[in-house]
Amino acid sequence: MRNVERYPVEGPNALWQVYRTVSRVKAVRNFIFIQIARYCPILPVKNWIYRRVLGMKVGRHTAFALMVMVDVFFPERISVGDNSIIGYNSTLLTHEYLIKEYRLGDIRIGSNVMIGANVTVLPGVTIGDGAVIAAGAVVHKDVAPGARVGGNPLRELGVTGSALDEES
Repeated sequence: MRNVERYPVEGPNALWQVYRTVSRVKAVRNFIFIQIARYCPILPVKNWIYRRVLGMKVGRHTAFALMVMVDVFFPERISVGDNSIIGYNSTLLTHEYLIKEYRLGDIRIGSNVMIGANVTVLPGVTIGDGAVIAAGAVVHKDVAPGARVGGNPLRELGVTGSALDEES
């Protein structure tokens, strides 16, 4: 199960109350820099924005593809190890605003992880070293080191080092 902190709310749904949990200034600042990073083709510049402006922990030689969307409200809760790839148009969410509560959870992505295009990673998920996430997956639970997973709901596809690696 995902490791999330739950915060109940009274009154209208939690998203209507978002600015009680994060300042408007932080949200606008983060949004602007995330949009710059999403379109930036220069990986060192992109990683500098993630590390220095947004407070993310990003390992050496990690690559965020074009259009990756990191969490606007709590990007500092994302950490990615060395030499990992986050695929085109993927989304990394560390928050969920629901009707009667909101949830926060860290995203921990190991080293040498390959995340395919259009993957959504939900709050509170850990992805182990060497894991491969197939394009279009919704990562709603932890992924073991070296696992190959995909789909929605997420399911095991095999183990890295198999014949599937030889196809590429």
